[in-house]
Order: sequence, then C-alpha cells, then structure tokens
Amino acid sequence: MRFSYWSTAGDPWDELVGTATHVEQTGWDGFWIGDHFMPPAGGFGDHPGDRSGELRDTHEAWSVLAGLAALLPRIRIGSLVSGNTYRNPCVLAKIAATVDHISGGRVVLGLGAGWQENEHLAYGIDLPPLGERMDRFEEAVAIIKSLYTNERTDFKGRHYVVTAAPLAPKPVQSPLPLLIGGGGEKRTLRIVARYADEWNVWGTPEIMRHKTEILERHCSEVGRDPAEIQRSSAALLFMTSDRAALAALQANPPSRPSLIGTAAEIRDQIAEYAEAGVNEIIVPGFNFPLERRRTILDEFLSEVASAFR
Repeated sequence: MRFSYWSTAGDPWDELVGTATHVEQTGWDGFWIGDHFMPPAGGFGDHPGDRSGELRDTHEAWSVLAGLAALLPRIRIGSLVSGNTYRNPCVLAKIAATVDHISGGRVVLGLGAGWQENEHLAYGIDLPPLGERMDRFEEAVAIIKSLYTNERTDFKGRHYVVTAAPLAPKPVQSPLPLLIGGGGEKRTLRIVARYADEWNVWGTPEIMRHKTEILERHCSEVGRDPAEIQRSSAALLFMTSDRAALAALQANPPSRPSLIGTAAEIRDQIAEYAEAGVNEIIVPGFNFPLERRRTILDEFLSEVASAFR
C-alpha cells in the first residue's frame, strides 16, 4: 500500500518545500496539493486556521507542483484535485504534461467537476448547476485522455469543441495517470469506470466497500476491468495514546472520515482499508499544528505505515 501526504497550497513557499522534502526523504510515496484559490466560505473543514473561511494566503497549485517537480527527485506529485471549471481542459492537459517532463515522469493529474462557490464568485469563474458541471467534466476528461494518447484530437461536444488539437511533447508517462476525485454514484463513478487510471474519495472502509461495488458495476457496464483502476482514500489523522483525548474525539468525531486511535488501533483501521481494496492512504495535514507536523508524519510512517510495506 502507498502512503501519501496532502497539503493545502496555503503555506509559505519555504514551508511547502521543507515539508515536501521531508516527506520525500523519510519514505512517503506521494505529495498532493489541493487546487483552490482561496479557502471556502466555511473553511476547509477540521483545519484550525480556516474554520471561519477568512482570507488566507493560497498559492496557485500547478505553479507549486512545477517547482516541487524540479526539487523532488523521487515521489509522485499531483493535484487533489483540480476543478474542471478553473481551466480549459486542453490547457490543463498541457500544464500537467509539462510538469511531468519537469519531474521526469512522476505527475498525477487529479481532476474533479469543481464545487467551491466563493472562489468562482470572487474570480468571475462560471459555476454552472451541478448537472451541467458534470456534463462539462465528462467531456473534459474525454478530451484530456485523447490528447494524451492521440497525435491529434477532434472533439465536438455540447460544451467543448476541439479541432485537430495536438499535445506535443506528450507526457513522459504513457499515458500520464488521470485521477478522478469524488464519490457520486450515478455520474462520477461512471466517469471513473470509463476513463480514470486512479480514483480518490474521502472514505471510511465501509464507504470504500460500498462505492467500490458500485464502481465495479459501472465497469461491467462499460466493459472495463476494475482492477485497472487504482483506489485511494483520504482520511484525517488523529493518532495519540492519550485516552481522554481519544474519548473526546470519538464522542464528537470530525466531519470528515478520520483515522482515530493509538498507533496499534490505526494499524487495524488501515488493514480494513486494504481489505476494502484501497491501494493508497492519503493523509491531509489540515488539522496538524505546524510545529508538530513533521513529528506526526514521522510517527505515522514508523508506527503505522511500516507495517504495510
């Protein structure tokens, strides 16, 4: 199983580089960056610095990924996830391919339909109703997959028209992995079944088992082997031997799926994810105090992740 760290793009550049370098040098498998331009109105959720959604420094994610691609020699890096509404899909495909060259072939393009209302309003980016966003998203995914595999792409959809579009140079990876984020059972998982190399969702083992069954049905309908799709789950981490703190967390659990317990208890929880078919656990740092961030990551790697390597 792979273990990766998920950062917002809100840290100062020196801190982003320092944390990413530490993650790579200590043996993590990947470094993910959230792609937003500002915090959401209600905060990122379980992030002490963002509960009110106040203005907070936020770098542009693909610029950060390009810089990290040049500095980090080993681990996978990617967006978790880029909103399709932010960029034309051909432009995004070109950006990700370029960063793949900078990295020597270690980029994952994570893509979702887009959702954060306040940043769309602030920056004048159109945020259509959900049904149209999903239609646009599916067309965009089809275009990106074609650009990465064909010399020229022609596509005439309801929302995008592409005419003899090249993408050169192609990514170093053939093809560059496309990760689709989200757990919508009617549309998102159907798009995953048709196009994705990887799929990510916030989930408990129970959620992952349920949604995997639905994904496998969609795969059967489109004639695809579900084993071709790597599956990752994101969960907040609260690891401590303080029983009083654990009791308080369990009595008032976070709004997001979470790993809560001692190291031994969390190892048992990770084993349940593995049994549910999860290939990668992604640990966000949203709830970590800055002064303890690297210590928490080291403890998790040595006391939990090492048992699954």
